[in-house]
Amino acid sequence: MWRCPLGLLLLLSLAGHVALGAKQGRVRRELAPGLHLRGIRDAGGRYCQEQDLCCRGRADDCALPYLGAICYCDLFCNRTVSDCCPDFWDFCLGVPPPFPPIQGCMHGGRIYPVLGTYWDNCNRCWQAGNHSAFWGMTLDEGIRYRLGTIRPSSLVMNMHEIYTVLNPGEVLPTAFEASEKWPNLIHEPLDQGNCAGSWAFSTAAVASDRVSIHSLGHMTPVLSPQNLLSCDTHQQQGCRGGHLDGAWWFLRRRGVVSDHCYPFSGRERDEAGPAPPCMMHSRAMGRGKRQATARCPNSHVNNNDIYQVTPVYRLGSNDKEIMKELMENGPVQALMEVHEDFFLYKGGIYSHTPMSLGKPERYRRHGTHSVKITGWGEETLPDGRTLKYWTAANSWGPAWGERGHFRILRGVNECDIESFVLGVWGRVGMEDMGHH
Repeated sequence: MWRCPLGLLLLLSLAGHVALGAKQGRVRRELAPGLHLRGIRDAGGRYCQEQDLCCRGRADDCALPYLGAICYCDLFCNRTVSDCCPDFWDFCLGVPPPFPPIQGCMHGGRIYPVLGTYWDNCNRCWQAGNHSAFWGMTLDEGIRYRLGTIRPSSLVMNMHEIYTVLNPGEVLPTAFEASEKWPNLIHEPLDQGNCAGSWAFSTAAVASDRVSIHSLGHMTPVLSPQNLLSCDTHQQQGCRGGHLDGAWWFLRRRGVVSDHCYPFSGRERDEAGPAPPCMMHSRAMGRGKRQATARCPNSHVNNNDIYQVTPVYRLGSNDKEIMKELMENGPVQALMEVHEDFFLYKGGIYSHTPMSLGKPERYRRHGTHSVKITGWGEETLPDGRTLKYWTAANSWGPAWGERGHFRILRGVNECDIESFVLGVWGRVGMEDMGHH
């Protein structure tokens, strides 16, 4: 377990290294990997402005020392983008830099580089890292393409809560993980790619686990997010966002097939293309059951069974109630607000660090996401305080965070994680218990 060290302030080394090996005498356009390949390293630096340099055309002597290499303030540098000085764009061209300078934060009068983690009185205990999946993406694009759950309407947010009552004297364990109680029934996180479809991914993830648990392992499907993305079109926008209540309505009334049968087609960041059409419909068979009206889109799979759930229910936002529900019935779905630093999460117990305070609004944007909570635990800090956390599965693939999962502060509604939590039962009949 990674622990938060003693000391008021600790700076981790940069997680993303940038090649800076250029020598002063080197021919200028041979500057190997671009200085700004992974974003401006020295976001606040004054170079062109300091020397009042802005040279027309290509002027190789219009250059300044820069972090062991050289950077340029002539118009030619803009063709390669890679070797301009950090303040070239705003000082010489009067435009924002192509790499937003979120690469530093001010703390106690000092600028700290990005991708470092710092602690203030040891309150912030998580590590940041550089995820290659996000290279070249702006914060705006991250919010637009990597989240995709629309905040529920006030009508849905006011949905009646089911209160879980703890028996007198009932004590919940200090740590719990669904995959330990239900081995082989809790599924690994999928990757939504650049599709703003967390509404479909988190719903399918929670339903997969719940169907497996409630059928006592007779059915263990990984349910298909693509089935929801393509076919649940009523007031939903596929890879441009959707509503959780609509996703659960669809799973109850229409049902979905397995991910194997209807695999994720992925969506790259081209807003122009139409969403893939729905390849699977279902029809009623009586007794509320449904069957598919088409073969699997994946022609190598014959099993096109339709899986359904009972009506979704909302839990109270008290962490003890969520814990009891999770321990008794399986993982739950939670809404959360994602801030700019969550994209950089690599490990530890996450809490939002206001790195971007004081920066322009475009660096402080956040969006709504949904995830699967799978367990909880607590960690003791060196000063004796206890940090309580949830464990949760994201849908950004196994390379992000702790093998696709993350831990987040519990009991304080960190990033709204406890504000809207949903549970559901898999629809399982006696006939389902035999032939699977």
